[in-house]
Order: sequence, then C-alpha cells, then structure tokens
Amino acid sequence: MKSAALDLDAVRAFVLIVEHGSFTRAAEALETTQAAVSLKLKRLEARLGRRLVERTPRSVQLSAHGADFLGHARALLEAHDRAMQAFGAAPQRLALGISDHVAGPELPGLIARMNARDPSHAIAVRVGSSGELLQSFDRRELDAVLLRLHGERRDGKVVARERFGWFAAPSWQPRASAPLPIVTMGEPCGVRALAVQLLERHGAAYAEVFVGGGVLAVAAAVMAGLGIAALSPRMLPMDAVDVGPKLGLPELPLLPIVLHSRVKTSPGRDAVAALAAAYKQAVRG
Repeated sequence: MKSAALDLDAVRAFVLIVEHGSFTRAAEALETTQAAVSLKLKRLEARLGRRLVERTPRSVQLSAHGADFLGHARALLEAHDRAMQAFGAAPQRLALGISDHVAGPELPGLIARMNARDPSHAIAVRVGSSGELLQSFDRRELDAVLLRLHGERRDGKVVARERFGWFAAPSWQPRASAPLPIVTMGEPCGVRALAVQLLERHGAAYAEVFVGGGVLAVAAAVMAGLGIAALSPRMLPMDAVDVGPKLGLPELPLLPIVLHSRVKTSPGRDAVAALAAAYKQAVRG
C-alpha cells in the first residue's frame, strides 16, 4: 500500500515552531493564525503516528520523536527548495532596509538565519535612518523596510512596540546646575526629534555633548560616561541604567517598529515575515 506524502506546509510549520519556540511566533512568520499552525502540526503528527512537540502554557519543547525528525524535516525542505531551483534560475535579490534604531545586536544572527532558510536569495541589507530608508522604499530601491513609525505615515504594519528610556552608564552622575548632557544620533532621526521635543516641553535644560553616526556610536558614548541617551534597552549592555525616573525626566512612549513591504511571492515574502517575527520576539525579550 502506497503511503501518503508528507505535507510540506505542515513540515515547514513544525520547523518554525521549533526555531521560534512558540506557536504564536511561528504563525506570525507564516502570516497565518495560531489555530492554523496548530492544525498543521496535528495533521503532521497524525501522519507520522508520533508526537513531535510537548506543549505547556509557558513553553514548547521537542519530544524525543520530534528531535529525531527535526533534521529530516530541515533536509526535506532544503531538498524541495533545491528542486525548485534546479533549472538554473538566477538568484533573486532581496533588498531590505532596517532602521538603525531597530537593527540592534540581533541583526547578524537574523541575516544568517534568513540565508540558511533560503540561499537562493542574494540578500542586500541597508541600515540607516527611518526617513531615508522610507524614501528609498518609495523609490522602489528597497523591497521591504523595518522602521520606527515615521511622521504621518500609517500605511505600514506594526510589528512590535518597544520600550525606550533615558539610559546612562552605571557610574554616570549629573552635575549640579549644569545642563543635562545628552547623546544623540545626527539629524534626521525621529528618536532624537522626539527626545528633544519632550525635554523642551518639560522645561529641562540640556546640551548635546555627542552626536553619533549610528546607534552603536551613541551606545558607546553613553557607556563611556559622556551623557544620557534615549534608547531601547536592547541596544545597550545589561548594566546600563535608566536614569529617567531618578532625574524626573518625561516618560518616553512605546515606539512602534513598522514593516513596509512590497514582496508578494514566496520565498521572499516568507523571509521578510520571518525577519519581522524575529524582531517581535527580540523586543519581547
């Protein structure tokens, strides 16, 4: 009796559940619902006659059978992708833009995961300010961009909302009667504009003591003790201190990460969705 073939969509859902450690995040990467992902896994387990995942309210763990099957599942998906490319089609180019305030320390690992998932795409990544990247996207120079919410644009998809604070080095202390030393990125930077606006509304005297060409430079200046900066904790070492409450500074709002994409077909669409889901996971910590 001929056995039924495995459903590749179900196999892909299983691999994503394992990689993201969550049914919800796997669903986000596949741009579907958690119920649909659960159903795919249930059908795959029924087809194999084995339980692949042990699910609890707090975690998702591979069963022994799932651990045995994972390598085969990845090999099956890779073989499928190679077969789809067997006729020598030229590698497709996926041009991505990621805001400097979004990119963060996760970026190298995420690019590696995207490449491993689909080596057929030549991935080009540009890191810059949200405004500049959005202009490039509108000129069709970039296929997708992950940005901080910019100006009045409301046509993107909010991926996550990230906490910001007024961060300083552990040893930093304010100087009595001196303007608040702040460290910023150069213009145009939406986070800088927001921080300055809030300080001025609050009536706080401040002085820009360092202007960096990127978040990495800003974080380095903060940890060197030059001053404080409006940043997300994800961008700084764990011992950085949020001094906003101590200094009575205005609270910074949750700032959205927004995806703009014109990629409509797989596998590029899946790669962009997986990247967005990974950043959502990174923001959640």
